[in-house]
Amino acid sequence: MNIPYAIKKNALDKNLEITIRVGKLGLNDSLIVELKQQLLRRKLVKMKVNQGVAPSASDRKELFDSISSESGSVLVHQRGNTAVFWSG
Repeated sequence: MNIPYAIKKNALDKNLEITIRVGKLGLNDSLIVELKQQLLRRKLVKMKVNQGVAPSASDRKELFDSISSESGSVLVHQRGNTAVFWSG
């Protein structure tokens, strides 16, 4: 999917606050439901994975890709333990 420049720019904004945290339970149904609900209210949702949940970069990439596909959203930006999803 082609992501508009304005969405990419907003996703990189450091003032975009984290509204979802992935804790020690990792990926579960309630996290996906919460992401879907937030995406109905706003275009972008910023998520952070707690340390130790996905220790390597490949684990985090796989986790964020899985969250994106299960929620029907688009992964706009990922850096370290933080990702930004777009409703598309």
